[in-house]
Amino acid sequence: MPKDSADRVLLCLHGGGYVGGSVHTHRKLYAHLAKAAGARAVLPSYSHTPERQYPTQLDEVTAVYRALLAQTRPEHLAVTGDSAGGGLTVSLMLRARAEGLPLAAALVPISPWTDLTQSGASVVANRGTDLLFGDPYPMSIDGLVAMLLPEGVDPADPLVSPLFADLTGLPPMYVQAGGAEMLLDDAVRLQAAARRHGVEAALDVTPGEQHTFQMGAGHAAAADAAIARAAAWLREKLAR
Repeated sequence: MPKDSADRVLLCLHGGGYVGGSVHTHRKLYAHLAKAAGARAVLPSYSHTPERQYPTQLDEVTAVYRALLAQTRPEHLAVTGDSAGGGLTVSLMLRARAEGLPLAAALVPISPWTDLTQSGASVVANRGTDLLFGDPYPMSIDGLVAMLLPEGVDPADPLVSPLFADLTGLPPMYVQAGGAEMLLDDAVRLQAAARRHGVEAALDVTPGEQHTFQMGAGHAAAADAAIARAAAWLREKLAR
């Protein structure tokens, strides 16, 4: 990275199914990633469901993104997020594109939740290996969707489920996931969709690992290795 890398910024959107997660639960993960990438981490809070429903969360992170653009060159700004925040990372760029805002230099969706219709084959195929959402007591992902979306909002709406969006012109993506997680196909299909629309997209799946396993950074070798790979990719994209 160049000597003036202090102005590189990583906007970090925490996960938690829109019903949980915070600066406190996710600051270690993003501190590891930002430090390794040579950037400053900005980790905002956003509203939880069921008290506040869509599009509140997207509106709030868009406001943060606008504020960052007022002080950071877009080529020095990257966006990352995990789980719900991973899907929100892509939806934020779709909103920015629609509003004519400059787009970030790069995106790093981590175990992204990009399909709220739950149509990915891994939702069923990996139920037995997913320790968070899966057997023996499967989490009601549909219940999370019901809390997020007001009546009449289609879960297949491209801003809700960016897997179904036209991704043309979006920034390069580095998509990470664990091979044992039920949302694996949300990551796999996101990379495929991005490439279909002409977007540079890499897919990094660690076999046997869980949803957002990168939260173990500093304590787990697989998490540290994944963070290092994502950070190396980010350094290259932000080195302009």
